[in-house]
Amino acid sequence: MTAVLPSSSATPPKSAAAAAGSATTAAANAAAASFAALVDGLGYLGPAGIEQVRQAYRFADAAHLGQLRNSGEPYITHPIAVAAQCAVWKLDAQALMAALLHDALEDCGVTKAELVDRFGLQVAELVDGLTKLDKLQFNTREENQAESFRKMLLAMARDVRVILIKLADRTHNMRTMSDMPKSKWGRIASETLEIYAPIAHRLGLNQTYRELQDLSFRHLHPWRYAILAKAVAKARSRRRDLIQKVQADVDAAFATLGMRIRMAGREKTLFSIYCKMDEKHLSFAQVTDIYGFRIIVPGITDCYTALGVLHQMYKPVPGKFKDHIAIAKVNGYQSLHTTLVGPSGINIEFQMRTEEMHMVAEAGVAAHWLYKASDHEGDPSERLGTQWLQSLLDIQNETRDAAEFWDHVKVDLFPDAVYVFTPKSQIMALPRGATIVDFAYAIHSNIGDRTVAGKINGEQVPLRTELKNGDVVEVVTAPVSSPNPAWLGFVRTGRARSKIRHYLKTLAQTESESLGEKLLIQALRAEGIDRLPETRDPHFPGIWDKLLRFTGNKTRSELMTDIGLGKRIASMVAKRLTVLMTEGGEKRDALLLTRERYTSHEKLSQGAVLLDGSENASVKYAPCCRPIPGDAIVGYLGRGEGLVVHTADCATAKRLQHKDSERFIAVDWADEPVRPFETGLVVTVTNGKGVLARVAADLAASEVDITHVDMGDEGPASTAELRFLVSVQDTPHLDAALRHLQRTPTVLRAARIKPGA
Repeated sequence: MTAVLPSSSATPPKSAAAAAGSATTAAANAAAASFAALVDGLGYLGPAGIEQVRQAYRFADAAHLGQLRNSGEPYITHPIAVAAQCAVWKLDAQALMAALLHDALEDCGVTKAELVDRFGLQVAELVDGLTKLDKLQFNTREENQAESFRKMLLAMARDVRVILIKLADRTHNMRTMSDMPKSKWGRIASETLEIYAPIAHRLGLNQTYRELQDLSFRHLHPWRYAILAKAVAKARSRRRDLIQKVQADVDAAFATLGMRIRMAGREKTLFSIYCKMDEKHLSFAQVTDIYGFRIIVPGITDCYTALGVLHQMYKPVPGKFKDHIAIAKVNGYQSLHTTLVGPSGINIEFQMRTEEMHMVAEAGVAAHWLYKASDHEGDPSERLGTQWLQSLLDIQNETRDAAEFWDHVKVDLFPDAVYVFTPKSQIMALPRGATIVDFAYAIHSNIGDRTVAGKINGEQVPLRTELKNGDVVEVVTAPVSSPNPAWLGFVRTGRARSKIRHYLKTLAQTESESLGEKLLIQALRAEGIDRLPETRDPHFPGIWDKLLRFTGNKTRSELMTDIGLGKRIASMVAKRLTVLMTEGGEKRDALLLTRERYTSHEKLSQGAVLLDGSENASVKYAPCCRPIPGDAIVGYLGRGEGLVVHTADCATAKRLQHKDSERFIAVDWADEPVRPFETGLVVTVTNGKGVLARVAADLAASEVDITHVDMGDEGPASTAELRFLVSVQDTPHLDAALRHLQRTPTVLRAARIKPGA
């Protein structure tokens, strides 16, 4: 090989500094060129709007100066690409400015106040809504991510442009992900598939939804993606003649009719083909609906006319017709869908829609700005996503924990929906698997809270019954009813789950506060003082502030709740309060002190907490011994779980008393309990036909309610042991029922299940 030496006339090599300067100039030229391309698409904004966008570009360009992307391009090319996508959706100047500035707060040390000064509050709010919470300290990556999503979604609920910019940002990042280290592909692609793609679908951004799915699939499973792409390309070339023939036939049929249509081909995305193959265990050759056509017609009536024309040309596949015009999807999507058997027996899907429906189908919520730009009146897309966005705010009001909030929201991101009717024929869309309780909360939280029963198509059914398409659902309410904790085991929507949890938390707090006050009064009596000072007691100025400083609580209410939940011991708080009151001149009542001390060795003192069954979350009746009125009982103040009531002879209670005696308090039954209480029975019977029915009839005759039966699984034998969970009023009621059972010929033995048995 001959080496070619530079001649003396050749250009001398540049210095390193000159080369660096040249690279910088090239980068600046590349960024300017991409911004010029963006400006070309901003004609809809007007000169003032374009100038605002130019100012934001200059600021962002200066802020990101010297920063490069993984590809080696200047960083500013990324914000320009995000703004370009927003321009395709015809977003306003403020949104485009925020798109250009979206990384300035996070990466460049620019402050929100600086953005407010330069570009106004609205742009600063949009940028802030897009900024992650990396500057705060979180225990785990998941906690950080959950809090960031909560912030973004709440900003989106106030202004949907936040999520549109975020989706544009994520789309460009996914398009350029090949430049990122492969170690990051899995995490980012999974996050996109699980979070951003469903949000795009929920908001009707169909084109973005499909692109995000395919890009995620490409980076999660590169080999599968490549093989499937090759198979689709082969199939496309094989069936090109077939597709052209169908297109020519359809064009001719509509030309004969004199109807003006616009026809476009539609190919199933690689990700949806992959999902179908994976879910239904199909080979690629068995997936028949890869190809389809969209027929865009002038009006709604023309959609149905076009359907009739197509059904005369080709045979329809039974069960494959869907009318999404009469019943729109949750995200506002409308079209008629039908699958026909085309030439050579190939199934082809057709979708009929109007131009307006097509715009909403492709751009969803963004269609709002597209319509604004086109000066369309009565824009239906303005309502898109509004209900879901409002539900985000409702969930936030009841959920302070970020992970719990995100848990609720994720449920609502699944696109599958069932469509049901109210008794007044109003259509409601709910996630697949939704129950009557979900339906009740979707109507109104008060209806959900007061639900006692439900009817589907006129028949009474359990509240956990799942709804199906076309069901007519009726909710039965009662003014005294309240949410049941068991509902959390089957509700499907985030709204229902957050409403139920919020109600139960509020109820627990109110009841715990009331119980805490009772316990503190009881402990104070043992110190010889018979009353609590008022919040603003003139005799003891500032006494509560001093006590709260001692306990570390913010308010009196919080202190009482902590005592009720067992987080603080009432006797210790009472001792401190007594010191403060005696310093303020209060004298102990010697008679009260003596009486309390003389009765302190007894199980019961005059300050005992009385139980009548009306307590909900603050008092729990121990499942180990199931106390009922008439039993001797003790109360254990568990740490953070409120008051737990045991029978006095319960082995668990005795063990706790030995280890933690200061947490036991005096409790007693009220004279008239307001509800029945559960306890266990064991009934030994001679085996035979109808034995269970006879025992159940005897219990019913004694007015005992059976809540659970366990017959064991020992197999056929001469005797059987039946275990019942029953509701009774008190011990005399239980004794009467047991006597009645023991008189039954087939019953050998009947007894209450005792602790430890």
